[in-house]
Amino acid sequence: MSVSLPNGSLVAIASGYGTVKTMSDISNADPGVATLEIGHGIVLNDIFEVTSAWSRLTNKIVKAGTPTGSPANDVPLVGIDTTSTSIYPAAGGAGTIREITGWTQLSQILESTSNGGEQQFLTYQFLEGDAQLRIPTFKNASGLTFKIADDPTLAGYLLVAEANDDRLPRAVRITLPSGSVIYYQAYLSLNRTPSLTINELMAVEVTLSLLAEPVRYA
Repeated sequence: MSVSLPNGSLVAIASGYGTVKTMSDISNADPGVATLEIGHGIVLNDIFEVTSAWSRLTNKIVKAGTPTGSPANDVPLVGIDTTSTSIYPAAGGAGTIREITGWTQLSQILESTSNGGEQQFLTYQFLEGDAQLRIPTFKNASGLTFKIADDPTLAGYLLVAEANDDRLPRAVRITLPSGSVIYYQAYLSLNRTPSLTINELMAVEVTLSLLAEPVRYA
């Protein structure tokens, strides 16, 4: 049995991106291997955003394995198992990748909550049956909310404000005290109106609307 506290976790938002690179194919393997354009520049442990025709993969933030091939344009997607052709149809994962080149910390976080993601079901009953049955259908949209101390001069605050205004998704990285790292792709929203509660720090809320399931690396 193992338990842990989140104390000391660091949250950062992508603040720099490379150019978009073509991804012509992804293999059905564990991990899946992406075939990138020649001269892609991706090296071991680079982090990049994936846009793919595979709905279960698109919008995920992924770490690169060691490129192989001649030229070395076959890049393993570390931690991404694409062996199931029912979920990842063969030869159907083409798209693009975009390397993340910089991160900015979102500091002075006071509270963190998660919301959504609840499994929904189709409930049914046969005429001859005496009990209902159910099939899982979809999960509710999910997100995270951070309450941060109000300081509009901080780099993290300014980056969130920019993302709130341009409505473009950003990668988000949470580094846990254990060394594990969780990556999200999300739309960021900022409520610029600070709380005004006596004897409590003024704070604003940052909301992350997640676009895909997180990717976690131990």
